[in-house]
Amino acid sequence: MSLHLKKKTGKERQNSVAHGTFQTFEDNEYAKVIEGIKRIYKQKIKPLESTYNFEGFHSAPLTDSDIEAKPIVLLIGQYSTGKTTFIRYLLDKAYPGEHIGVEPTTDRFVSVMYGTEERVIPGNAAAVNQDLPFRGLNRFGQAFLSRFQVSQTKSPVLENMTIIDTPGILAGDKQLTERGYDFTQVIEWFAERSDLILLMFDSHKLDISNEFKLAIHCLRGQEEKVRVVLNKSDMVNQQQLMRVYGAMMWSLGKVVQTPEVMRVYLSSFWTQKPPNSFEDCRELIDAESKDLLRDLKELRRNAAIRKINEIVKRARLARVHALIVSHLKKEMPAMFGKKKKQETLLKNLAGEFSKIQQKYHLPAGDFPNPDRFRQNLTLYDMDKFKSLKDDVIERVDEALSNDLPRLMSQFPAMNPELTQGEKNPFQADSISGSGEIPPSYWHFESIDRHVYLPQFQSLGPRDGKVSGTDVKPVLMKSGLPNDQLAQIWRLADIDNDGYMDIDEFCIAMHLIKAVRTGGTQLPEKLPNTLMPNRKF
Repeated sequence: MSLHLKKKTGKERQNSVAHGTFQTFEDNEYAKVIEGIKRIYKQKIKPLESTYNFEGFHSAPLTDSDIEAKPIVLLIGQYSTGKTTFIRYLLDKAYPGEHIGVEPTTDRFVSVMYGTEERVIPGNAAAVNQDLPFRGLNRFGQAFLSRFQVSQTKSPVLENMTIIDTPGILAGDKQLTERGYDFTQVIEWFAERSDLILLMFDSHKLDISNEFKLAIHCLRGQEEKVRVVLNKSDMVNQQQLMRVYGAMMWSLGKVVQTPEVMRVYLSSFWTQKPPNSFEDCRELIDAESKDLLRDLKELRRNAAIRKINEIVKRARLARVHALIVSHLKKEMPAMFGKKKKQETLLKNLAGEFSKIQQKYHLPAGDFPNPDRFRQNLTLYDMDKFKSLKDDVIERVDEALSNDLPRLMSQFPAMNPELTQGEKNPFQADSISGSGEIPPSYWHFESIDRHVYLPQFQSLGPRDGKVSGTDVKPVLMKSGLPNDQLAQIWRLADIDNDGYMDIDEFCIAMHLIKAVRTGGTQLPEKLPNTLMPNRKF
């Protein structure tokens, strides 16, 4: 599927094509995996969480809407780094409640979701709606919910993802006096449920404030989801960009305590490109922006795998939690000295963790932070905790060792990478010629998409694409010479990957129709008006 960074006109945006119309094959597979995850969680993991009060120490039990939720993209950054503008760039339209400016404009958490009509759902209403995955936000109270909203708009992009826009990060103690809620805890809640986390930086705003530092720290354990976006990269020249990149990596190195290098995208997402932008790095910025958009495009395909990954992480954490709680219960005396023993256990919690780790041969990375766990423990009477129930633990072990791996094995294989010789199934030299093509015919909107869609679906697309080997017999039925079919393939295979998505297939059939019915000479290059009206 091709990616286009060119700004589209209003008419083109109105004619954008929704992905959902040609993803029936994939959607069925995705739905089966989601149903399997829900069944395993309800039958084998949730009982353990309920028995050992997992909710009181970590997070509330997952609901069906949590598991069924579309992939979530979380945007974090200081004010005026282009978070809201990035969303508008993706959607090619404004969403309800959007406000863009150089000052701190987004003063609330906004979940931008798909909806058949434009509307804003206030935070309190969204948190009690069973169809939305935000019921867990009730724990943050009225102060937060009054600063949260769901903005629904009809956009093809939002059919495959939900985007969370966050308030601009503040500096110093402003977070305590102006927000009224714990910003980092809310970020942590969204981060746990997100599929991709984008840390947004401005080429003129590289400092990491106190609150931004705390927000990055709360992302520990979610490192595989985090990407860094250096936005507005075209507002500095090539030499300055190199220095800006180095300064940003130095700042991040002091905050992110990991040996791995974080993936950084140099990008520039404008709704209207400013006249004072630099063009000396345009090719690099466009290539990096395409990589980021490709990551977003693949979210839907990889969502089921990530959901299984999150369930595995949650099950491992819940299992360790059960072992900790049952161990503390076992250490409590039967009759006297309970209060004193509880104080001793609280004081030596790290030592108790070591005992549990050695007894059950567990990795240290599976254990929670002792200080945070101690804070929660002070609210409970350890003597009232449940003893270890082997059957409950065994069900979780079975889910981790058998059920979830079996679910993973059901995933279809991805399309293999083709060699250069396999990318065009006709293997012929291109023809020459530059005949006149009537403008009224060569517009993407004029393609009879509804006619070609059943043909495309009958080929069994995988990841929304079919290979050249599968398409070749369909194109050969046209009776056109091999050299013409080869030229049609080159024109229609926009991203030159040897596969065709629905748009590329329709373009190929449209070109064949032009040659067969009008004897039109094929162009050397596909007209811009025939390019699909979408970014990804």
